[in-house]
Amino acid sequence: MASILIIEDEPELVKVLRSYLEQAGFTVFSSGRGDTGLSAWEQRQPDLVILDLNLPGMDGLDVARAIRRKASTPILMLTARVEEADQLVGLELGADDYMTKPFSPRLVVARVRALLRRASPTEQAATLLRLMDLEIDLNAHSVRRKGVLVELTPTEFDLLVALAEQPGRVFSRLQLLEATQGSAYEGYERSVDAHIKNLRAKLEPDPRHPVYIETVFGVGYRFTQGAARPR
Repeated sequence: MASILIIEDEPELVKVLRSYLEQAGFTVFSSGRGDTGLSAWEQRQPDLVILDLNLPGMDGLDVARAIRRKASTPILMLTARVEEADQLVGLELGADDYMTKPFSPRLVVARVRALLRRASPTEQAATLLRLMDLEIDLNAHSVRRKGVLVELTPTEFDLLVALAEQPGRVFSRLQLLEATQGSAYEGYERSVDAHIKNLRAKLEPDPRHPVYIETVFGVGYRFTQGAARPR
């Protein structure tokens, strides 16, 4: 049974989310402050964090930054900040998805399930992608560069796989959203840029001059041509 940590300072919202998530079969913990929420994450090691951005004690962005320094726990941001720049900052810090208030609790549950599916290894036979000096294990949800493990969030991993499975193909941002989230959210289109920026920071020898993930200006992104197919 997956465990969910809600870090949110609105008691009524926590109550509603807890009810829906528990009905869906999840174990739920909560904290109303950023600093105590981070401590709860360290102690509980939940499978996923639902994180508000406007928190007492410690800002949600600082909480996300602290979590990402140590682990790739999936993070679903909840925010009343509707400005795209605020949302992109959270994604660049490593959040996997975000929702703006007000929202449907049922949709939160659906997003939680989707993030957990993407974070969990499948039970099929191992499939490897070998591309230049990268090795992507689709079964173990792991990536190695020159034999060294690279820690990716579920969203970063899914974006990399979508690109790497078809090297040379140019994907638009909306196509990448469809490949990783199952449906395209036009308002989230720019979030792909934030995740690609994070991917490059972790994978590329020099993120300013990428050799794996290329930008096709005015269109989208592609993985370098000539990489090996899955085996």
